[in-house]
Formats: sequence, structure tokens, C-alpha cells
Amino acid sequence: MDKHRYRHILVLADIEGSSGCGSYRASSFLTKPWARACAAMSRDVDAVVKGLFDAGVERVTVKDFHRTGYNLVPEMIDRRARVVSGYYQGPVPGLGDPKDADALMMIGMHAAAGTHGFLAHTLTSRLASLTVAGRPLAEVELFAASLAPHGIPAVFFSGCPVACSQASERITGIHTFPIDKTIPPEALDAGRWRNGLARTATESLADVSVKPYRPAGAFHADITIRDGAAAAAKMADPWGFERCGATVRIDAEDIHDLYTSLIRLCYLPPLAEKTLPYSLNLYNLVGRLGRIWVRRRLKIESRH
Repeated sequence: MDKHRYRHILVLADIEGSSGCGSYRASSFLTKPWARACAAMSRDVDAVVKGLFDAGVERVTVKDFHRTGYNLVPEMIDRRARVVSGYYQGPVPGLGDPKDADALMMIGMHAAAGTHGFLAHTLTSRLASLTVAGRPLAEVELFAASLAPHGIPAVFFSGCPVACSQASERITGIHTFPIDKTIPPEALDAGRWRNGLARTATESLADVSVKPYRPAGAFHADITIRDGAAAAAKMADPWGFERCGATVRIDAEDIHDLYTSLIRLCYLPPLAEKTLPYSLNLYNLVGRLGRIWVRRRLKIESRH
């Protein structure tokens, strides 16, 4: 590996495709299985981080990108890494400033809404399906594209086999490492799997052919809202998105405009967007309190 090719790696970490999440409940805020999944997710990240530093990477920034953004337990992760929790308004939606990162890795990810992957969804489970030109749109595309203006290529991805297949189909040259979600977390040889995860992530650094993901627009997205027409009206009508029953249509000039519109549809009614700095502070506070609960839960379980 050319140690000078990638000096600073940005890692986005999700929970559904991590080693400790075996059910929807394990991905859900303030449940006992979620606390255990947070610990396993942190150990997954730690394995990758250690592998990257051993390979000669100079800096690693880890962004917690599941639900509240406060799932990772920083003290369980190599101290040389910078762990970023919570969400930020920009310049990259949710992520904030990627600074001088020069490669992106995504671990613990899931497949696109409406597909057969483990806990498959795009942005939120409230979307039953999300397609562009008839093809499911996965988060790997949105996240990779959002970092392309900063010159950052997506070089590695891990999740269930369906999610890995979608990543490979969308992003030329990306390296993937799957996790078998038919094996319950308590039966998985997590140590062996993490060794493979870290090894494959490190090996991906040797491939300098991957380019930042810049799909050509325009984009025409069709979204089906899981809870029906009334829920679709509440989500879409305040923004003036085209809607027919439970189906919403969004036309965007490029993938960045599409991502912004999807964030509005899924998370931000107009008033919330106007007060976003305050809303984010409140949401991040809830996340911090949740992580305190996780730490306490893990201590209780360690005594038994």
C-alpha cells in the first residue's frame, strides 16, 4: 500500500449491519438488545480502526450514523481515532465538515428500502420503497455522493449480503465484506468476523482506482410511504411534493438536491427546518442521554 495515498480515513458506522444487531428491536432506541448491539458495533469499529492504524493510516475519524448518532461507546474504541457523535447541519448533511479526509469507509450498513436485505430501509423505515428510474436507491449512494464534492471516494462497505451487492453495483471498485444475518449475534464468531472485516478494510486501501461517486442527474424518485396516504400527506404536502395517495414523486436536478428533498420528507417539516440549530441541539441531547443509559445497562449486564 502507498501509505501516502490515504492519510485520513472517514468511517461511517451504522448498526443494522453490525455484529450485534439481530432484530429490529436491537436497532431501536432504549431497548436491552440495543445496548448490547451498541457494544458490538463499537467493537466492530475498534477492529477496523486498529487495522487502519497498523496499516500506516495517520488519522481516522469515525462518525456514528445510526438513529440518534449516539450509539458508539467511545471508550471501547482505539483512542487514536476521533469519534464524532450526533448530527450537524452541514456542509455535508448530518455529517458536518469532513475536513481533510481522503477516503470513506461505511460499516454496519443495510440494504435499500423495498429490497430483501436485513432490516432494509433508506433513511427511515417509514418509506416502504424508494426508487429512481425503477431501481431501489440505497443510502450508500446518498452518503458517497454527498462526500464527492470534497474529493472523497467510497473505498469500503460492509453490511448484509444484499447491501454489499447493492454497493458493488452502484459504486465501481468499492470493496465489500458481508455479514451473514441468518446467524444470530449470540451464535456468530464475532472475533473471527471482525478480523476479516478489519483485514478487508485495510486491503481496500491498496486500490487507488476508486473515484468519488458523482452520478449524473436529473433524478426522478418515486417513494411509497409505509403508513398510507394520510402519513404521506403529512410528510409531503407541507413541502409541495407531488403526491398521489401514499406515493410521493420528487424531481431533482442532481443527487444532492434529491438528498436534501429526502431529508425534508423524512425528517424535517418546514418549521423544524427553520429552527434546525435548536432542533439538532435537542435531538443530540436526547442521543447523549441515551448513551448514558447504554453505559449503565452494560455495567448492569457485566455484573451478571
